Amino acid sequence: MDHGIDKTLLVTGATSGFGAATVERFLADGWRVIATGRRGERLQALLDRHGGERLHVAAFDIRDGDAMQAALDAIPEPFRGVDVLVNNAGLALGTALAQQADLDQWRQMIDTNVTALATLTFKLLPALIARKGAIINISSVAGVYPYPGGNVYGGTKAFVSQFSLGLRSDLHGTGVRVTAIEPGMAQTEFTLVRTRGNQAASDTLYAGANPMTADDIAGVIHYVATLPPHLNINRLEIMPVTQSVAGFQVQRTGP
Repeated sequence: MDHGIDKTLLVTGATSGFGAATVERFLADGWRVIATGRRGERLQALLDRHGGERLHVAAFDIRDGDAMQAALDAIPEPFRGVDVLVNNAGLALGTALAQQADLDQWRQMIDTNVTALATLTFKLLPALIARKGAIINISSVAGVYPYPGGNVYGGTKAFVSQFSLGLRSDLHGTGVRVTAIEPGMAQTEFTLVRTRGNQAASDTLYAGANPMTADDIAGVIHYVATLPPHLNINRLEIMPVTQSVAGFQVQRTGP
């Protein structure tokens, strides 16, 4: 007999990091989960491990609007009533200063972190309103605190946080909850993607820092998703104890 929770989660970017950990956390709690991502082989491995009773996977590039719509149209009936959308898919590319950056990387970050997130949210709003569901957007402390090389990545995450507040305002009275989660340093594949696979750079960044883990953030996502329906966390900023916000840059000239 199926004793699972009668709720469905859709999470993007489910093939690694926060997304993959979120899939595991919600499945362990008995939810139905729709896991999406680009890497079909990783999604198939998830399906092989958990079976299809409470897990549905959809492989597509979230920047491809037609592929996104086709994947939504193909969701099986038991999974169609989405209660919680976790907009996790996103990336940072490059660490160069703006004047030395790669414009194609800027566009890819905007297309993924901004355009695709807004598009999927728009498409799922009717279902979320009907279910009085929740939208959990994964932003970043980079959207609040600038740093050299953060440029467009930080700008996209500032959009995510502000878009979340705008959704809260627009969805007032519908019962839909909206939260922006803004993590700081967390050890995932994030830096490997940002540096195009530079393992040494990733190791150096996290060495000795005791950063957050994907499981830490998945636990926070689960906490937000399972709050009583009359409670809403607007923004949740979270860092490891070893990370904090520090000072301003000052250029000094002369003696």
